[in-house]
Amino acid sequence: MKDKIINILTENTSLTIMEINDKLHLSTIEEYQRLENDLDSLVEDGVLYYSDRKKKYLLLENSHLIKGRLILNEKGFGFIEINDEVKDVYVNEKNINGALDGDFVLFEYLNKDSQHPEGKIIKIIKRNYDPIIGEVILIDGSYYVRPDRKGQDIYIPKDKLSGAVEGHKVVVNPLKEGKRVGEITTIIGHKNDVGVDILSFVYKYDFHPEFPNEVKEEIKEIPQFLTEEEIDKELSKGRIDLREKVIFTIDGADTKDIDDAISLSKDDGGYYHLGVHIADVSYYVREGTKLDDEAYFRGTSVYLVDRVIPMLPHKLSNGICSLNENEDRFAMSCEMSIDDKGNVLKYDIFPSIIRSRKKMTYEEVNVILEEGKSVVGYEPFKDTLLLMNELSKILRKKMIQRGYIEFESDEAKIKVDENCHPISIEAREQRSGEELIENFMIAANETVASSIYYKNLPGIYRVHDKPDEKRLTEFMKFLALHGYVVNGKNKITSSKDLQNILEQLKDVKEVKILHDMAIRSQAKAIYSDINIGHFGLGSKCYSHFTSPIRRYPDLILHRLIRDYNYNYSDNIISELREKLPTLSEHCSKREQDAQNCERDVDKMKKAEYMMDHLGEVYHGIISGVQEFGIFVELENTVEGLIKVEDIKGDYYTLNNDMLSLVGKRTGKRYTFGDDITVKVLSADKNRMTVDFEIYDPKKENKKDKNK
Repeated sequence: MKDKIINILTENTSLTIMEINDKLHLSTIEEYQRLENDLDSLVEDGVLYYSDRKKKYLLLENSHLIKGRLILNEKGFGFIEINDEVKDVYVNEKNINGALDGDFVLFEYLNKDSQHPEGKIIKIIKRNYDPIIGEVILIDGSYYVRPDRKGQDIYIPKDKLSGAVEGHKVVVNPLKEGKRVGEITTIIGHKNDVGVDILSFVYKYDFHPEFPNEVKEEIKEIPQFLTEEEIDKELSKGRIDLREKVIFTIDGADTKDIDDAISLSKDDGGYYHLGVHIADVSYYVREGTKLDDEAYFRGTSVYLVDRVIPMLPHKLSNGICSLNENEDRFAMSCEMSIDDKGNVLKYDIFPSIIRSRKKMTYEEVNVILEEGKSVVGYEPFKDTLLLMNELSKILRKKMIQRGYIEFESDEAKIKVDENCHPISIEAREQRSGEELIENFMIAANETVASSIYYKNLPGIYRVHDKPDEKRLTEFMKFLALHGYVVNGKNKITSSKDLQNILEQLKDVKEVKILHDMAIRSQAKAIYSDINIGHFGLGSKCYSHFTSPIRRYPDLILHRLIRDYNYNYSDNIISELREKLPTLSEHCSKREQDAQNCERDVDKMKKAEYMMDHLGEVYHGIISGVQEFGIFVELENTVEGLIKVEDIKGDYYTLNNDMLSLVGKRTGKRYTFGDDITVKVLSADKNRMTVDFEIYDPKKENKKDKNK
């Protein structure tokens, strides 16, 4: 019926519901109710606009109104996101019209200035009923929740407090009958309790610290160790026994959920035989169980500074599924024969049973690979590790030749004390051991993905589309305007083109910032049932197979392999083709939720760390330029803002093409990528902000003399 409604309104400027009903020749109550529902749905989707005053519907494209999503600022004003091609539209607090953060709204432009467009919200078409996290406050005897990040206070009727008192951090569900009225559904804890600050983000992104009781009951049936009876039963079904092979794991020192183990040998013909052995989570997490429902809902584990919110209960993630040292474990193995050019010549993927000989750490493996030293307890494996490093370099060389892009990472490692207070922040670095595991996992992921794709069977892929052409053009323009000389194509059409440009920039001091700028031009990697390849890896066919303990897409892929190995029919294939698009979309969303949660917690803890370092001086690099100021990133990855009003001695305006703030009188420039020395002016963990000022040693010396 929706298509018919749209066709009618295409021919008629605006109509009431009865006029639409008559043109559709509807005659029953059921048909009229369906018409009402479809009209509501089209309005909610932003296809139609309903005029409350005239009681008429019209196509939104025929009105002066625009659809967008409101992003509120904690100060009360907001911006409306329309799409990537249109600049976000500023909305003054007086023009918010009762909309909440995340609401989809219709607005009209007050001005269409290309740099500073402003709008006024006319109608809320779809409320954001996501839970709100905030603090309970008391104002004149009435209870409110003040949102942690954005928006105005939400009134809580006394019968909706659920036992919360002033100072509690809580989860609030907005009540549909009130714009700023809600009910408290969860008490997170008192705002001053240790760890409540992090839990607030966990709840914000709808990750649950505890597993439901029905899941806890269900996993009681899962054993902690494999029994001989169970092993014999599986071996009789065709599971391959690899316990005699030299297999071990390499992870961070504090890793408890060990997904992957590796093995390697080299034959007399010079061929490498690489085994990547992955925890067989699908053996324990069966479809249709409460455990699987919860794992699907979570979608991924979330790794925060002081804890992990796991996708699976610890009994599985740290226990029977984890490939712990000297424990028999069921696995899914991918064994590959690889030549000296890094080509996978043949492979086999099968269920196995393994026993890891050693839980190695990156730190100790790097001592062997990079320093050539021995490490106590690693002596029996040293030759294998050196052989692995040899193959790792071959695989990496092949990846780079096909277009793999090595971006400079800005990931931070934040250490906290027993009270969850940050005591140090440093940038993570990828060394030989980390690179070795990454290379081996990529080889396995590609091999497994190809095994499904080239048989034309339904699959789930990790895909990464080509970068946004407009943003790439802006990146190239920026390089040209700032005098970076790069040889190659003017237009980037492949990952090798971008790789070539970044390779030429590797020795400039601001390489990391330029990499950040290039990353911003990239599409997001997502999960999909349609394989379009992975641009960043330069891979034609890629998926995630190697981490089923912490990623649901990997678990889906394991199940597909199991199904395809044992039994699949036209009915199963048809059912999978129908299910996989929805599964992929959900997994992509939960991955983004987890990344946002991890990012926000890191940002908060970085601000908290800088609160202990007010007045200190740091060297950094300008990582962003806006009309309101310049962002500076320190070597420890902390980013802060120098507000334009705090830059003394001139009036500064934005030169967008040059990404510079330029002094009107002096012509002095502060440009993206410039080195700069700053002093920490202020920091606020609750607002996740750090403010700097430009450090001028001459002025500081004058201050000291005047003391």
